[in-house]
Amino acid sequence: MSKILIIVEYVVVTIILSAIALLVSLFDKQGRALHRMAQFWAKIHLMTSGIQVSVTGLENISSPPYIFMCNHQSALDIFSLLNSLPVQFKWIAKRELFYIPFLGWAMKRAGYISLDRKHPREAIKAMDDAAKKIREGTNIIIFPEGTRSKDGHLLPFKKGGFSLALRAKVPIVPVGISGSNRLQPKGSFIPNQKGVIYLRIGKPVETAQGSRSAKTEIMMTVRQAIEGLMTEKEA
Repeated sequence: MSKILIIVEYVVVTIILSAIALLVSLFDKQGRALHRMAQFWAKIHLMTSGIQVSVTGLENISSPPYIFMCNHQSALDIFSLLNSLPVQFKWIAKRELFYIPFLGWAMKRAGYISLDRKHPREAIKAMDDAAKKIREGTNIIIFPEGTRSKDGHLLPFKKGGFSLALRAKVPIVPVGISGSNRLQPKGSFIPNQKGVIYLRIGKPVETAQGSRSAKTEIMMTVRQAIEGLMTEKEA
């Protein structure tokens, strides 16, 4: 499929599904239908772009809720996670995304959590809301780097997600993604080639017994796990 057709597909399908999601959200209090629509959106985009996702480690997801922490190389990471994880989840996303017509509106209706890094008080409130949702059984996905890596290498981690994990007292599941940066580097609106993305799910890291002083140790454990998953030999 040509790049022009991929752009048309992405924009048109996103608008149509987002509009439908806004209507469905009026009757879908738990967000299950909205999540299935998001998964469908991701599958269509990956298929039309000629991209496959190879997933390993699904056996490590057995007793949710979890906080999934993933490295972030590309916009394709979002589609890969929606396509591959067998549990319903919410995103913690930067506030600017919620202003995008249709997509941002649907994200808000789906219960995704807006994080405003420029206003610390609002950011703290967002984390409190996220901790409450997690304790009630919601899975959350966080990119602890806070932004996409330009070269695919792991950036320094932000501590906010780890404070959230200690507050919610749920395990962190490390996820390593590789290959997406090559297919759609940061700054690209659509994939520039076909290929395979490798998504590897690690074993949960417990936080229930951790204190605030353990935050740095837990962060290093999760970082090492993600680095190892990113560099595993591709099957």
